[in-house]
Amino acid sequence: MRNRARRVIAATTCAVLVGGGAGACFAEPSALPTMRDFLIAWEVGNHKAAARLTTGADRAEVAAALGQVSAQLDAASMKLALGVPPGNGQERAKAIVKQGDSAEARFSVKVDLGENGEPWTYLGLMDLKRIGGKWKVQWDPSIIHPSLKAGQRLAVVTEVPERSPIQDSAARSVLRKVDVVDVGVYPGQVRDPAKTLAQLAKATKAASGKQLDTERLVGRVKAAPPNAFLSLMTLQRPDHDNLILRLQQVQGLHFQAVQEPIAPAFAPEVVGALGPATADRLQQVGAPYQPGDTIGVSGLQLLQQRRLAGTPTVRVVAQDPSGKSRQELRAWPGQDPQPVRTTLDRRIQPRAELALSGLNVPASLVVVRPSTGEVMAAANHRTQGKNLAMEGRYTPGLTFGLVSAQALLNGGMTQDTKTECPATTSVGGRTFSNPGGKARPASTLQMHFAFSCATTLAGLSTRLDAKTLVAEAQRLGLGTGWALSVPTFSGTVPTPANDAEKAAMMIGQGGIQVSPLSMAMAAAAVENGTWRPPYLLRDPSDLQPGITAQPLPGRSISDMQMLYRRAVHSGTASDANIGGAGKVSGVVDTIEQNGKTVSWFVGSRSDLAFAIAVEGKVNAAKVAAGFLTGTPAVPASR
Repeated sequence: MRNRARRVIAATTCAVLVGGGAGACFAEPSALPTMRDFLIAWEVGNHKAAARLTTGADRAEVAAALGQVSAQLDAASMKLALGVPPGNGQERAKAIVKQGDSAEARFSVKVDLGENGEPWTYLGLMDLKRIGGKWKVQWDPSIIHPSLKAGQRLAVVTEVPERSPIQDSAARSVLRKVDVVDVGVYPGQVRDPAKTLAQLAKATKAASGKQLDTERLVGRVKAAPPNAFLSLMTLQRPDHDNLILRLQQVQGLHFQAVQEPIAPAFAPEVVGALGPATADRLQQVGAPYQPGDTIGVSGLQLLQQRRLAGTPTVRVVAQDPSGKSRQELRAWPGQDPQPVRTTLDRRIQPRAELALSGLNVPASLVVVRPSTGEVMAAANHRTQGKNLAMEGRYTPGLTFGLVSAQALLNGGMTQDTKTECPATTSVGGRTFSNPGGKARPASTLQMHFAFSCATTLAGLSTRLDAKTLVAEAQRLGLGTGWALSVPTFSGTVPTPANDAEKAAMMIGQGGIQVSPLSMAMAAAAVENGTWRPPYLLRDPSDLQPGITAQPLPGRSISDMQMLYRRAVHSGTASDANIGGAGKVSGVVDTIEQNGKTVSWFVGSRSDLAFAIAVEGKVNAAKVAAGFLTGTPAVPASR
């Protein structure tokens, strides 16, 4: 219902206006030209000319009444045509019925109210009278609309439904109440709407860098009932206190302090935030939302905007100046909001956030359920609003050993196969070293995997061809393109071009990139014996059709589980060995990526699988232990 475009001005010829041939102009030669000229003048905005064709005593008052119609409706365009509109049921009725010096005329009105919605069409009526040999339109407000009475005006009432919540896995809201300020106006009290709203837009841009559509705001205010509070934006405190202070200097604005459940209680990067509908945001969410409306600006709040907010019910009414007497002329029902139910677990998510809370560097932790694939938690710490738990891009290092060891086991090796762990090894002309540059005695694949022997995996790359290694990564879901309702990264696993690249990929290098979520899904597959696609939403479900569960070979996965468990039991991930119910399995590594250190833990315990990526040097196994026991991690070094 806003001025999306300038009012369409088009001079309509007699033939078009009447809807017939040229001869139709003379079907009623005495009254028809007056009616035709009146409708044309009204449509093209020449209201003074239209007023001169009426019996109105105060021509300026008539011109003003006709000119205010578009503003009162915030219309994008208004079309008038002689005769009855199609589908009215009165198509055979004459456009003009004459009785002596009086005539009754019918005309159709089509108003484009914007927002790409259905136009408002209705049948208009007017009386004409011959005075001194000339026909005149007998002025009455009912010409504007048959139900409009003297002293009334048209107005557009927009009823915005209460926004539905985002819910956790148990269907409880994940939002908490916070202090907010509703900024708005009483339209009839604003002396200069254009000036007031231009100042509002200027203050908003200065405080947030976001531009409001001033023209649409003006149209919205002019079309609203004059004596009812019209909320223009809702601002959360204390986040927007600076903007609130600026707006308090703008004459004509009013402020209402309330509490509303709009802030995420946890997982803010996933749940998202709400904010005013600025010009760029409206391009994302589309009609029928209006400048200043509270809409989702990030996360699920943005991506599920239409479901959560529904759409408003819009009514065109005729009302007196006080707004107490109101008659509905037409209504367009909106759509009811619906909640969005996620798989986030209210017990697990806070523990994941607590585990990272003591770190002084960016970190993320994601938790999935191996038996189902549901995402139970996604914690992000100091990530500047980015959901790195799901869309971060990191080199996995030796945590990719889950893939390469599984490929070796599928190729005929077992956990007890004898292997070597030299300090360095050369493959394809490239030298690979163990973390710390130390060798370990000859032993089994299980023990060398447990102690992060990079040279063992790099040397064993000769047992696999490139396609087999890439296929195993894909079997564990890496780089397969699965997606959720929020942005995610499934990983990239390039095909190695030579033996050196293949050996590098065996130890999680060679251009491989993963997210914590993709590695958690790989850990879940090892824990459960089946890779399942992840999902974050239960209603509406965001499981992707066509991406199905992938069982892993029984014997090799059993051995893989032993390798995976040994690393925590007595290997490099032993700080995660907390005991208690359910044995912890996992792998760790610390890698250098683009000049920064990334510390990894990827593991599982019973029906929980999780991955931790810390952008700093930290004992990630201890962070994992903190997650499992409910204690925060110690600060990291960069």
